[in-house]
Amino acid sequence: MKRRDFLKVSAAGAAATAVASPAIAQSSPEVKWRLTSSFPKSLDTIYGGAEQVAKYVAEMTDNKFQIQVFAAGEIVPGLQALDATSSGTVEMCHTVSYYYVGKDPTFAIFASVPFGLNARQQNSWLYQGGGNELANEFFKKSNVIGFPCGNTGTQMGGWFRKEIKTVADLSGLKMRIGGIAGQVLQKVGVVPQQLAGGDIYPALEKGTIDAAEWVGPYDDEKLGFAKVAKYYYYPGFWEGGPTVHAFANLEKWNALPKNYQAILTNATANANSWMAARYDMQNPAALKRLVAGGTQLRPFTNEVLEACLKATNELWAEISGKNADFKKSIDAMQAYRSDEYLWWQVAEYTYDSFMIRSRTRG
Repeated sequence: MKRRDFLKVSAAGAAATAVASPAIAQSSPEVKWRLTSSFPKSLDTIYGGAEQVAKYVAEMTDNKFQIQVFAAGEIVPGLQALDATSSGTVEMCHTVSYYYVGKDPTFAIFASVPFGLNARQQNSWLYQGGGNELANEFFKKSNVIGFPCGNTGTQMGGWFRKEIKTVADLSGLKMRIGGIAGQVLQKVGVVPQQLAGGDIYPALEKGTIDAAEWVGPYDDEKLGFAKVAKYYYYPGFWEGGPTVHAFANLEKWNALPKNYQAILTNATANANSWMAARYDMQNPAALKRLVAGGTQLRPFTNEVLEACLKATNELWAEISGKNADFKKSIDAMQAYRSDEYLWWQVAEYTYDSFMIRSRTRG
């Protein structure tokens, strides 16, 4: 190459670089967000979902987009996480939307409702069945956009100081259970109590409450419920596959570059599968330890489940009659549930049932 041709090519390359560099810098700005969690650090798996998001986002942006995670109470109390995000106090939160049924019962549908979807079905509905679009149409009214960011799998039905054999045994029972599930159980005689996680153990110990539900073996073991309540019931039919959401303030989200939006969306999806997988790894060993320590497992009877299903359907009809958003969302979820269980009973249920029966045969 002649010297003058080389100089022309070099000059052209330098010019292209000069044009490209600012464009790249502009699409990867320095961004710092704060995320408030509804959970304490001690519940490392459910709290850890937010830490996973922050880790993924930082790594995928070479630390240019940083999200600092704060535990419940460090900025605002756990149950004010959505409000703090909506108002712009923080850019983001990690919480469960059913905590906010006091604002509108529709919030619960996109997390979990009694006799709703299991974890895989919930993800299918949200990601592939129009659930996320329906959810964000509703969440927009609160100035946030939501992303599935964790799932515990089907939860346990809680810790009871006495056995529950019939619906009559629920009458007058003081149980720590909140939100829309509490409204269902109230219809069958339970007296629901709203208590923060840290207040449950002393209330059970003193007999202020007769029963309490939390999550499942791994988290429940950490909180020590086995020491003060003997009977551990299943399933937690009000949380068949509860989604934990990450919410972002709508203005802050819209201000992000498109590549940062894509990165954050993918980071929450990764955290969503991470949490479910981690609970599935942790719960078996925790359950073994609890049973070895004297915990007595008990299934809810069909009588109890049928009565609660009837109460649930009655409540949905009551709320749907006065809340159009709720009716639209619950109808969509239940239609999806019907088709999912049509399929589930064929392969999944048959395979799981056989494998459960043959588990101890080696």
